[in-house]
Amino acid sequence: MFKRKALVDQLNTTKNWDVIIIGGGATGLGVALDCATRGYKTLLLEQVDFAKGTSSRSTKLVHGGVRYLAQGNIDLVREALYERGLMLKNASHLVSNQSFIIPNYRWWDNFFYTVGMKVYDFLAGKLSFGKSTRIKKKETISRLSTLKTDKLKGGVVYHDGQFDDSRLAVNIAQSCIENGATVLNHFKVKNLQKNEKGLVDGVVAIDTETSVEYTLNAKVVVNATGVFSDEVLQMDNVSAENSIRPSQGIHLVFDKSFLPGNDAIMIPKTDDGRVLFLVPWHNRVVVGTTDTLLDSHSLEPKPLDKEIDFVLETANRYLNKKVSKDDVLSIFAGLRPLAAPKDKSEKTKEISRSHKIIVSDSELVTITGGKWTTYRRMAQDTVNKIIELRKLPNAECKTHNLLIHGSNGKVDRANHLYIYGTDQKGIAQLIEENPELGELLHPRLEFTKAEVVWAVRHEMARSIEDVLARRVRILFLDAKAAIEIAPLVGELVRVELNETEDWRAKQISEFIQIADQYILK
Repeated sequence: MFKRKALVDQLNTTKNWDVIIIGGGATGLGVALDCATRGYKTLLLEQVDFAKGTSSRSTKLVHGGVRYLAQGNIDLVREALYERGLMLKNASHLVSNQSFIIPNYRWWDNFFYTVGMKVYDFLAGKLSFGKSTRIKKKETISRLSTLKTDKLKGGVVYHDGQFDDSRLAVNIAQSCIENGATVLNHFKVKNLQKNEKGLVDGVVAIDTETSVEYTLNAKVVVNATGVFSDEVLQMDNVSAENSIRPSQGIHLVFDKSFLPGNDAIMIPKTDDGRVLFLVPWHNRVVVGTTDTLLDSHSLEPKPLDKEIDFVLETANRYLNKKVSKDDVLSIFAGLRPLAAPKDKSEKTKEISRSHKIIVSDSELVTITGGKWTTYRRMAQDTVNKIIELRKLPNAECKTHNLLIHGSNGKVDRANHLYIYGTDQKGIAQLIEENPELGELLHPRLEFTKAEVVWAVRHEMARSIEDVLARRVRILFLDAKAAIEIAPLVGELVRVELNETEDWRAKQISEFIQIADQYILK
């Protein structure tokens, strides 16, 4: 069903598309799903892999944004809390209700955060994840055994969402195809096509696997490339001003022993006014994030020493089990595509987090900003705007109650395969047919060979990195182990893709070069 050749063949049989979307992160995939379910002939092209950029490097939270509440941005919080509720209903295998504790070391904080979180609950309305409550010092200590107790007054418990970001992106890509869209990774857009009136009416794209070039026509082209939006805007108009100011956030991953319970920790006010989270994720702990404005961006952003020090120092201020650089299993950096401020402001918290739709003179439609939690709403607004421009016939949005591929009501989180939802059966069948596929990839890890084979056959993975970074999340959970199993995974992928030994050798070397950056030296 998700065979690349069949998808590429559709480029030869379909000459005119209703919509071509550039970019296969959360935003682009959301737009593709919205378009496909409204009945438009939809094509999405991603230059590397789905969620390769920002969309696989989040704090793994589906949330309203407590920090935006503190800034008084009520509308953004309300919208995100509504979307959070829809994500839990529509992708229950990947989105879960996570309890967070705000530890309080001053009596005033206990009162302040209790009131603040009650407002958060109220804004969630019927889609609330649970009521916030104040807990005493004794309960705070029993729930957070690694928390520093000196001067601790108590805590405030609230509920938010937790998820696997790139797994959700892959499942949305599958949902797009199931709803009639053509979705391709490893397909780079080189140029925009324009008609005699100077309006964008298609793209020139290259299949990076075969180097075959395609000229593709469409009624409308959507630029959903996140931090790369300006490159596409400049393809359209060489003198276009920058609309994006990337902000970098880094995360450190530790063993579960640093946060052994089921609760996450939210530290609401760090030295520079940022929020820091310690979140349980795939039986590990993700700690982040930072917020550093950058002047440039890349597909593999590098953590800065000052960011690493900030996260370690802040975590150690709250934990009685000291974390050091040696304890870091993986470190990853992501870039947020913030809308560039008009006044050259350097403070990221003053740059808008809400999304923005830009329509160029050429009628290229660009969607920027926003966050994972509001991906569906961003898509809805984008498609409604396209209809308003009379580029597409009017049709109602259908994604409010649309179940994402794999979604199932009952989730047994004791088994790490829960993230596959209804696809768990398929993986079990692979192992039944070939018991060797039930073997573990690494003695330190819970993941099996069957998951690699599944990723290539059913989830459009085309490389070692596609598998280990975004399908089976080993690169983000234990970077050294990911490097150690690269040859084994390379062989499994090579056999599935019917590739050569040379291809495998090149893949291993490219993957190790990337994975090396996830190890804290």
